[in-house]
Order: sequence, then C-alpha cells, then structure tokens
Amino acid sequence: MNRLDVEQFDLLLSSLYEAALDNTLWGDALEQLRALFSANFVTLILKMPDSQDEDDLGLMVSVGELQDSGKVVFFPYRHNLTPFVNQPPDRVFTEEELMTPEEWQACPYRVHWCAPNDVYHVMAVDISTPDSGTLRFRITRPEAAEPFSADDKELCSFLLPHLRRALNIRNLLDRSQTLGSLYSKAISRLSIATVLIDENGQVLDQNVFAKEILESGDGLKIVGGRLEASYPSDNRELRRLIKEAFESQRGDGQHALPEAMSITRPSGEVSLGVVIEAIPSTAWAEGKGQPAAVVYIRDAVGKSQASNEIAKKLFGLTPAETALSIQLANGLSLEEAAEALNIRRNTARAHLRAIFSKTGVRRQTELVRIFLNSVAALGQGDQED
Repeated sequence: MNRLDVEQFDLLLSSLYEAALDNTLWGDALEQLRALFSANFVTLILKMPDSQDEDDLGLMVSVGELQDSGKVVFFPYRHNLTPFVNQPPDRVFTEEELMTPEEWQACPYRVHWCAPNDVYHVMAVDISTPDSGTLRFRITRPEAAEPFSADDKELCSFLLPHLRRALNIRNLLDRSQTLGSLYSKAISRLSIATVLIDENGQVLDQNVFAKEILESGDGLKIVGGRLEASYPSDNRELRRLIKEAFESQRGDGQHALPEAMSITRPSGEVSLGVVIEAIPSTAWAEGKGQPAAVVYIRDAVGKSQASNEIAKKLFGLTPAETALSIQLANGLSLEEAAEALNIRRNTARAHLRAIFSKTGVRRQTELVRIFLNSVAALGQGDQED
C-alpha cells in the first residue's frame, strides 16, 4: 500500500476537516489527494443533475487543469448513463473491474466525456452519508500513466471514513446555518427587530428592522458602538437588565426567563417593547467564546409586513380587498384607508362587507386581529441584510 508518513496524514486530515467547516477549502484537500495518488483529476460530485430537467444542473468540486479548479461549481453534466452507476456504496472500484479495455475504449462516456480531458484510468467510490444520500468520488489518471493498483485501492479505502465524516459535518453545518437563516428571516418578516450584543452592550449584529429603529434614534440608538436608550432613566434600566441577563446565565447554568421593559420614545409614539435574552453557552466550552444576548424590539406602530399574495390565498380575497385589509391592519380607519388607496368611501365599505363575508368576522377589530395573527407576513420576500 502507498505509505503516508505521520506529517502527510496529519496535513491531509487537517485539510479535510477544515474543508468541512469552510466550503472554499475543499480544493486544498482534493489537491493533496491528487498529489497522493499521482492523479490528473480528483472530483467530488455532490449532486447529480436531473436527466428529466434540462435546467437542472449538477454540483461538484474538482481539482486539476480546470477553469474553476478547487471551487464548488454547478455543472451541465448530461452523461447520466455512465458505466459507474449502481455500484455498491462505500466500495472502491476501478474501470478495469467493470469492463474489458476494449469495452472501455469504445464506451460513449469515455469517448465524449473522458477522452477530451485525457481521463483514462478511473478509481471511484460512491460514498454513503446519513443525510445527503450517495456522493460520488472519482480519482483519474491519463492513459499514459500506470493503472490504479490494489495498493491505491487499499489506501483510498483507508481514507474513506475520514472523507465521509468530513462530508457529514459539512452537511450538518449547512443544515444548521440554513435553519438559522430561516428563523432569522421569519423574525424579520414579523417586523421584530433583533440586536445581538455583548455583556457591555456593544452591538455585534442587527437585522434590517433594528437598523431602521436605531438609525431613527427614537427611543433606542447606538452611541460609541453601544446600545443605549434615549432617556437616562430608561438607559439605566436597560443597563441593569442586560447585566442581569448575563449574570443569570452564569449562575446555576439554568436558562433564565428573558428580561423585558418598555422604552419611551421622544417622538411621543407608543413605547418600544424590548425583551433581552442571553444566548446559552455550551458547558464544555466554559470560558471560551464571547458571551452574547439577543435584544428583541417590537415597534407597536410599525406597519404590517403581510404579503399581498399570501393574504389573498389565505382569505380568498380580491387584490382590492387584500389592499384594504392590510391598510386596516396597519391601524388606519376605513376613511383613512380609502384615502390612502385612492378609492371612494362607499367602495371601501363595499370591500369591507365582502371581506367580512369571506373571513367570517363581524367587526373591523376582529379583522385586524386575524390579519396580525395570521402567517401572511411569513410569505413576503426576503428582507435586505
């Protein structure tokens, strides 16, 4: 078997697990494998294209003499009838085990896809993963090179568990990041401002609604990088609640109830509602990382972010009825809503009667309540970051 010294093995494993944490580093790991096996290409196919959908592209990362070598790229790969399909998972094989040299020479896949790239000798394995299905791993050499040997196959099999673990870690992280992004977008769509702070009140991050509120300086603002309230009394209370949120988290390790307060606004508008919740730290990483808390801010007079299209589908309303409903949900009277929509009051009253009939409510306050409590806001487009 090809021998890996301790330093080579350490470098290769480090590259694989670093790639698991950062997709842009897969090229480094595959380049090391290319050198190890004296290959001209090493390819990891993450997703095969749908042969029934001409617009569907595959997804792969490949190293070699390629334009996008080492990058995770989509690719228009239409050779689905390869000789390497339906192989047992997690078993390393070569083209020699599947066909004679004459059959391989005449194979349309080799002629149309491999030959133009000087690919002849192929060592492959279909890697099974818990959540991502089967991922295809291919190592190739040119025709003039030596075929892959039994030692090469043995070394590939030896490295396979590490490659599988790295891919599984990447998949779990991708899923976690995707869920986190979805939850963040859902909060934004509900017009909830979020600010991430450290225990000194320094702002670490904020969503689009928080930026609007803080830039207005009406109740809350950023001063010297810190979150502060407009009035000293509110600011003292805000500082106290932030301190208590972090202290409770460090106390007995139990998740404490969030702290809450209202923030008076200089404009005279209804006060801002604020909830502060410390982010739990992992027990096994005590003393590591930066303690943080999330400040949730709700502007009671903020406009509804309900999606017109989703509201129409939820309640069976016409576009005109939906527009009126959203204006009413934003706190306008029927007369104000009619003026905002540039329609006659009688027309607005007719729309309102139709809305009542379709939604089953009898009062305008009920209509506002069902709109604000519906999922209509969750159907809007993504907010800017």
